[in-house]
Amino acid sequence: MSTTGTLGTDAATGAVSGVEQLLEAVREGRTPQLPGLVAALGPAERRACLPALKELRRENRAEWSRAAYGRMGALLVAGAGCHTGAAGAATWIGARDFSGRSWVKDPALAEVVAAQPEEWQIEVVGRLAAKRGSGWSWDLYPLIEGVVRRTGCAVPASDDFVAEWLRSAAGAENGPRGLVDTLLERLRVDTFTPVLLPRVFELDDVAWPLDTRYSNRPGDSWPEALAGLAERGPIGRAELVERCLARLVRGGKPADQRAFLAVLTTLAPTPQEYAGHVRDLVAMLDALSVVAGHAQQVLAGLDEAGLIAPEVAEEASAVVLFRAEKKLVRAQLAWLEQAARRSPERSGPVVLAAAQAFGHPDGTVQERALNVVARRLKEAGEAVLPELRLAAESLNPAHHARAADLFGAPVGAADGDGDTAWDELLPPAPVPAPLGEPLATPAEVAEELAALLAADPPGVADFERVLDGLVRHTHRDRDALVEALEPVLRARPWQSIGDYHDCRPHDVLYVAAAVSGLTPPHRLWESLGRRGRSPLRSDQCTPYGAVLAARLEEAAWLVTATRPPHLLATPTDATGAIAAATLVGRLAGYEAAKVVPGAADLDAALLRVAPTADPEVLAAADRLASPAGRWLAAWLRGGGVPAQPSERALYAPEPSKRRSWQTSWEELKRVEVAQPGSDGGPVGPGGERLGEEFRALLAATAPSDSRVRKQADWLWNPTAHWAAMLPHHREEQAARWLDWFAPVADRDQRGAAGTLVVLAEAGGPAGLALHLALAYCLGARFPEDRTAAVDALLVLAARGDLDGAVLGRELGELVALGTVKPNRLAESLTGAAATGAYRTVWSLLGPALPALLGGEVLRGTAELLAVAADAARRCGARGPIPEVTAVAGRPGSGRLVKEARALREVLAG
Repeated sequence: MSTTGTLGTDAATGAVSGVEQLLEAVREGRTPQLPGLVAALGPAERRACLPALKELRRENRAEWSRAAYGRMGALLVAGAGCHTGAAGAATWIGARDFSGRSWVKDPALAEVVAAQPEEWQIEVVGRLAAKRGSGWSWDLYPLIEGVVRRTGCAVPASDDFVAEWLRSAAGAENGPRGLVDTLLERLRVDTFTPVLLPRVFELDDVAWPLDTRYSNRPGDSWPEALAGLAERGPIGRAELVERCLARLVRGGKPADQRAFLAVLTTLAPTPQEYAGHVRDLVAMLDALSVVAGHAQQVLAGLDEAGLIAPEVAEEASAVVLFRAEKKLVRAQLAWLEQAARRSPERSGPVVLAAAQAFGHPDGTVQERALNVVARRLKEAGEAVLPELRLAAESLNPAHHARAADLFGAPVGAADGDGDTAWDELLPPAPVPAPLGEPLATPAEVAEELAALLAADPPGVADFERVLDGLVRHTHRDRDALVEALEPVLRARPWQSIGDYHDCRPHDVLYVAAAVSGLTPPHRLWESLGRRGRSPLRSDQCTPYGAVLAARLEEAAWLVTATRPPHLLATPTDATGAIAAATLVGRLAGYEAAKVVPGAADLDAALLRVAPTADPEVLAAADRLASPAGRWLAAWLRGGGVPAQPSERALYAPEPSKRRSWQTSWEELKRVEVAQPGSDGGPVGPGGERLGEEFRALLAATAPSDSRVRKQADWLWNPTAHWAAMLPHHREEQAARWLDWFAPVADRDQRGAAGTLVVLAEAGGPAGLALHLALAYCLGARFPEDRTAAVDALLVLAARGDLDGAVLGRELGELVALGTVKPNRLAESLTGAAATGAYRTVWSLLGPALPALLGGEVLRGTAELLAVAADAARRCGARGPIPEVTAVAGRPGSGRLVKEARALREVLAG
């Protein structure tokens, strides 16, 4: 029954004309007229409008035009006014398609809401304020705020509402900033402040508003406003100090921690106030470096004033002396020594606390702690010697002799003279994870597809199992698969990729849509006359995206046409490799079923199949009779695509440009790798060749040239999926991706080293390109990249693929060029050595030292020498290095000279 029929046609009542006027105003986007039109309707008439409004909203979603944009605001206002129930109104107003466009800020909406009963208003804003995550829109805040202030109802205290109050409390609605009351003055009179301000200390992601200064007047920033409220306001000073300290103890994102620390320092608690929160201050010693430094400084001051127990200094030392930040450790040792000077009777606990730093990974920290112990040892007495001797076992062997003299007993006796070689400790060589059994039911395929679409990024195994499952279950029972996929496709309908996007694993949704008949496969697309760009390819498509698009396009065609029993190119492990016996068996199954494999599927499988010399596998391949089978047999007999060795390009930057911040790419060219060209893979017995997309993966490449390409730089993002296309050719992949790895060392590139671990675990030779990529990442700017590079280093070493001499020479050149900073490299190698891989660390540092010391010695090189000396001592390295000897012979007692002398002594035996 139509809406008009339901309402009737009696013109005398005005009901139909009123409804028609409302709907016409919505269609034309005449939003300002809607409050009056809604007010003219009774409750039943408003409810009767809802079906038509919902249909208009559904139609409007599918239309992209200026008129449709204008109608959305009108639909929002009309729907809000026509819902007589608060729950339905809140759902309508808070819907996702009304968010993000500022429609909810339209005065017409506020007018319609204000015209409703007060109980309705209160319930609606209560429901809107309680919405979480993607259901909340910051645009809702003015509407909710207006109702709360007008009705005097309870102030909502949800996280999102509090966060928006925090951002809007500067009062832009009160006039231009700087010409109105300060933030402090507004907070003092705001009735929301007593309820919402305590909740601010419980929020995350609040650094930006807390750091903002709205004018130069006192009290017009959050830290100053809170300090003012502590003196005169609705919340007392003691509560603010307590909440701020509790927030810092809780931790959180670094920006938030710095913001709340600024609040605390502006509150400026007195020593007596701090003395009441000693436990909070001790807990803060384990927080962000700047927070820990503040807590340490306050505690040291309280200790000097006699406001805390002496044991607090020892308790603090147990936390701080194991931190990596040397500034904090030095300050802690200074605090301990000052405490012993003020009160000599504390010397015993002080030296035992300082001795905890004997286990610090940095040799200079160990030396400083040993100095503190030596200066206070006489006053500490002999009672502390047994514990000091035990602690000294953690010292670097370079300090054993001095510790033995101080403590009157040999140190490191279990290691003889301390220079005997340690056994190399490396992690087990990683074994690729098997892909697992195929998905057994259509329901599993739908479940895994939904999980894949939610993952960012999805794993190689997840993608390949879903793609194979779509093909496999279309062959078995297409109707059952379509039924299982329906909820997933309803929630995530397929959309063609944009003009500036690359094909990616999430686009397997295209195959699912083809299975369900919701989109034509690419071949049918062309046959219908829509020739041109594939829905999976843009003008910016990378070679890897083109390969993925070719596979998905073909799979979408196969599930609607030939429906093969399974795919050939599904890997057998997570690296993308296919066991040769498995691929031979799959092709034998195709021949038995008289199925012709898809060209892209076969090409992908050939590039993935593992080389084999197993006579049984080769004999089984020789028995294959189809053209694809004969090509596979020849491929396996010939070893597939031969590995292409990398070689250095002949290029050198001008000496005057070295170490310049703007010469990253010149430095890259200095050490670029050129991959010799390939013929596109072996030709089959019948003249078969790999498809164009797959041949592009084997083309010659040079990193400096790969930047000059038609693909946009933001699409050039190597992933595990890219590596899985050529799982036995990691060296060629590293050569092609070298300009992806290089900027991690001296630019803002972040996260690239994670891909390096994937290459380290892949197959094929590890040559110059892979070692050069590792060199860049060992000197990466961000700690997480350095950690990943250490993982890659240990994986290569465990597999026996690491060439320490090559890696060391490349590191030496990169440091000399200024691309890799010595201190960052030292941190990486210290982490590698800490795992027990001393021989591995020395294998690359030894060859790097001539370049590191042969020219201008850069800041941080002393730290590398310290790592080298420790690694050489523990692995028993011997033999002089002229550059080390030359530096060690310089006059003076700077750290560089001292570390060079220590290394010279180790190498001399």
